[in-house]
Amino acid sequence: MEYLCAPWRSEYFSSKKCECPFCDAINSPEFDEKNGVLFRAKHCFGIMNLYPYSPGAFMVIPYKHTDKIEELSQEAWLEMSHFVRCGVEILKKRVHARGVNIGMNLGSAAGAGIAQHVHYHLVPRWEGDTNFITTISATRVIGVPFHELYTNIKKGFDELNLEF
Repeated sequence: MEYLCAPWRSEYFSSKKCECPFCDAINSPEFDEKNGVLFRAKHCFGIMNLYPYSPGAFMVIPYKHTDKIEELSQEAWLEMSHFVRCGVEILKKRVHARGVNIGMNLGSAAGAGIAQHVHYHLVPRWEGDTNFITTISATRVIGVPFHELYTNIKKGFDELNLEF
């Protein structure tokens, strides 16, 4: 097996592990840019995936800490759905995604990395975006700087002129 040196991930592995990184982001608005927070609404917020499957991937997350979507209020569920819809449009317009995978992994058995706090994933896709590197060496290559993507996608949400 070959190894790809990825020193930028050392911050993730060496950082103090918290109860819930989403709740940490919720409770730390002063670090929104560092954390990649795209927007804050009444019942949910959007945040970039710091370790994405595809460049520009982000999540829509309710403020309520729960692992059960059935515990979310109707207002929270509808607001999240609204921002997923807006997010798809932003990914298509601002990063020229040709498709978008939308999903929730509910519970660790379903593949959720942070199972204790439900969240939607929005993953932009392009024709041929899975290449031989992933296939032969189980490695993902992200060829776009994170901050550039964050700024571009955040501008799309800012242009919505949300008032909450």
